[in-house]
Amino acid sequence: MHELPEKFLNFKKDFPEVYSAYEKLGETLNNNLKLDNKTRLLAKLAIAIGAGLEGAVHSHTRKALEGGCSKDEIHSVVMLSITTIGFPSMMRAMTWVDDILNLKSE
Repeated sequence: MHELPEKFLNFKKDFPEVYSAYEKLGETLNNNLKLDNKTRLLAKLAIAIGAGLEGAVHSHTRKALEGGCSKDEIHSVVMLSITTIGFPSMMRAMTWVDDILNLKSE
């Protein structure tokens, strides 16, 4: 398993009440959405890709893998972004996704 970023771990330790509230919000959303788990995981990855957030793409790629999504499904989500965010941005996202997928292959 890939280690979580130090900045994230420090935030969790330094601001436990804020982190707890953030986690509770996520749990509440997950329990009230009308999406199956795999769809939710891939949607979160797509949102991170569209927002251009490297750390979030790394995180949601890890979570998608842990949630049973295949590498092909994850790559499909990245490729769907071509017509919305453009080829260079899609390639940037593919690089971020492959940072995690390549770790899982080692």
